[in-house]
Amino acid sequence: MRPILLQGHTRSLTQIKYNREGDLLFSVSKDKVVNVWYSHNGERLGTYNGHVGSVWTVDVNSSSTMVVTGSADNTARLWEVRTGRCLKTWEFMTAVKRVEFSEDDTMVLCVTEERMGYAGTVTVLPVNLDIDGTQSDTPIVTIRNDGPKAVVAGWGNLNKYIISGHVDGSICQWDWKANKKLNSIKPHSDVITDIQFSPDRTYFITSGKDKIAQIFDSDTFELKKTYTTDTPLNSASLTPKFQEFVILGGGQDAMNVTTTSARAGKFESRFYHKILEEEVGRVRGHFGPINTIAVHPDGKSYSSGGEDGYVRVHHFDPDYFKFKIDA
Repeated sequence: MRPILLQGHTRSLTQIKYNREGDLLFSVSKDKVVNVWYSHNGERLGTYNGHVGSVWTVDVNSSSTMVVTGSADNTARLWEVRTGRCLKTWEFMTAVKRVEFSEDDTMVLCVTEERMGYAGTVTVLPVNLDIDGTQSDTPIVTIRNDGPKAVVAGWGNLNKYIISGHVDGSICQWDWKANKKLNSIKPHSDVITDIQFSPDRTYFITSGKDKIAQIFDSDTFELKKTYTTDTPLNSASLTPKFQEFVILGGGQDAMNVTTTSARAGKFESRFYHKILEEEVGRVRGHFGPINTIAVHPDGKSYSSGGEDGYVRVHHFDPDYFKFKIDA
């Protein structure tokens, strides 16, 4: 499996995202650049220029007409995918750490940082699907958590709930229309670094600095699976087809990286069998921690973005599709 190396960033990757069809791959990093690539051959199609701080997060709507980004310049921006035109800039008091379109593309959630006396929030903004229409400044709802701040969040099945992951390792389920917390559990002992959903959003996987990843039911918060590793995790992703795998990425903390070799730093992507919770393989390559992982919607390839500033696109070999674990 020879990866395609995408070198479009000068600083570490923060998030990568495929669009619904998987033909486009969006990448953002700490260097204020938002890139879009062809996922099949790694050709760069263009950039979205306008942010003046590190870009933490990106998401694209289901029709691939709009992309939203969140940045340390205290703004979330809405862009036209095709032209790179900035359609709207939403201003916040603090950095925007995570953005995500709702399933029907009519809303976007923004997780804002807790800083300088401002509480962290999960803010839901309306999105006008007409590219040339005016976008509203007024949030639909602003969720404030009394406890530790949210760092990641996503929409549950059919936009019924918002599910947020927090700095203390807890996850909360919100009835966002009523602005109230329905459920809260604390499965991790350290910060939750990523939350990704199944294609139908009925279950989700979390990764944490406590070296574990877990799958939960979106409705009941019932714990389904636990994957234990030997390194802090930054990202976890589910393979949608062909194989029942989860892919985990992480590695030794970025600030300690120079003290060890690449092998000791544990910078591999790890493949675990989703049902049996056993590790089945690793993919090496990054020479720094893996910060973000995304799997192509057709399940035939996956990409990882690292602290080293590279995105590595891996198209699976034929053996991958034939692989069966020995019971």
